[in-house]
Amino acid sequence: MEGRVIAAHGRQYIVELADARRLSCFPRGKKSDVACGDRVNIQQTADDQGVIEAIEPRSSLLYRSNEIRQKLIAANVDQLIIVVATEPAFSDELISRALVAAESEEISALIILNKCDLTDRLAGARQRLAVLAAQGYRVLELSARDHADDLRPWLAGQTSVLVGQSGMGKSTLVNALIPEARAATREISLALDSGKHTTTHATLYHLDADSHLIDSPGLQEFGLGHLDRQEIEIAFPEFRPFLGKCRFRDCHHHKEPDCALIAAVDAGHIDKARFAIYHRIVGNQRDN
Repeated sequence: MEGRVIAAHGRQYIVELADARRLSCFPRGKKSDVACGDRVNIQQTADDQGVIEAIEPRSSLLYRSNEIRQKLIAANVDQLIIVVATEPAFSDELISRALVAAESEEISALIILNKCDLTDRLAGARQRLAVLAAQGYRVLELSARDHADDLRPWLAGQTSVLVGQSGMGKSTLVNALIPEARAATREISLALDSGKHTTTHATLYHLDADSHLIDSPGLQEFGLGHLDRQEIEIAFPEFRPFLGKCRFRDCHHHKEPDCALIAAVDAGHIDKARFAIYHRIVGNQRDN
C-alpha cells in the first residue's frame, strides 16, 4: 500500500492513504529516515496501524544537522516559507541558514514578515530584510491575525513548509488559513500519544487537492553540518558572480590576497553582515 506521511513525531508517523484513511505507522528497524511529506510503501498490520517498508524517491529533503545528528524537517516540498515578525526579535543568521538549506535542495523560498500591525517596529524589520530582497528573495508583509489570506496565492499548487523561531506567529497563520487545523492536530496528537499539541511534530495540511502546507516545530538553530564549504558558498546568490575569480583556487575568503569576494564586499556588492554570517557558518563546518 502507498501513502503520504502527514505527521512525524519521533519514530511514529501518521500515513494517509489514497482513500483518505490514516494509519499510525512505525518504520521497520531501529533507524528512521522518514520525514513529513514522504511518499511511503506500507504494510497494514491492524485496522489503524501499519509498518513503513520503504520510502519512495524524493524530489527534495529539507533538514538540519550538526556533528552529532540530523533532524529531518520535510520531504517533497516545493517552497520554504520562513516566518519572522516585527517582534520578538528574529535572527538574521537563522534566516540565512534556512535559505542556504533551501538553495542546496533547489527549493524556492518566501520570507513572511508577520505582525506588521506593530508599526513602531516595522521600519527596522523591513530594513533588515531589504538585504535579502535585494538578492531576489521574495518578502511578503502581513498580519496573521487579520490578513492571513494574503498568503493564499503564494501557496497555490505548491507543497510548502513553514519554519521559524518560536513566537513568530506560525501557528496563528496556520489556524487562520486552515480553520480545522486545531481539530486535526488534536486528532493527530491523540494518535501519536503526544498529549497537548505544541507543534512538537511536523504536520501536513491540505489546502486543496494541489496545495499543501507543512507546519514544523519552532527553530532556535539551523545546523548545516551536511554541507561543505563549496556548497555553502554557492548557496549565497550574491557570491556566485565572484566565485572562481580569486587568485587562489582554494581561497577561504578570509585574509587571502586578491580574494574576489573580499573585493566585492569592499566595493559594496556583497553585504558585510551577510559575509560575516557566511564566515560564522563555515567556521562550524568541517571542510570536505
